[in-house]
Amino acid sequence: MANRQLIIFNLGQEEFGVGIEQLKEIIRPQKIVSVPNTPAFIEGIINLRGEIYPIFNLRKKFGFPDKAFDDNTKIIIVNVNNMKVGFVVDEVSEIIRLEEENIEQAPKLVSGVNRKYISGVGKIEERMVIILDLDLVLQTDEKEELRKMTG
Repeated sequence: MANRQLIIFNLGQEEFGVGIEQLKEIIRPQKIVSVPNTPAFIEGIINLRGEIYPIFNLRKKFGFPDKAFDDNTKIIIVNVNNMKVGFVVDEVSEIIRLEEENIEQAPKLVSGVNRKYISGVGKIEERMVIILDLDLVLQTDEKEELRKMTG
């Protein structure tokens, strides 16, 4: 029976998951350098061990209320469309294996997050986790913007 390994993180009260195969690492927030004339959900860039990473705030991207970084805030560095990008999340809670039979297509009406970003909904006991397709989270023009930012 096939299963998927997911990293689970929170934005507010919502739980999201992304495939572990896209994860490079999880880091604590550090100094983010703002880049002028970028969309509000792009926090800026960081220099991590000599590599420049653009940093997205998923709260802002998905239209959640803004929240100050705290001790639980993490940046997940992921590979999206052959680019390494950081996403600010409220908290990384766990890494799980989820059987394919416990993953359903996204319902037609999903509040809070644009449905096109969602590859499915995972059921974990009484919980539901929104599984994101990170390759679709970034629009074509945003990907171009990132390419310019990272050279």
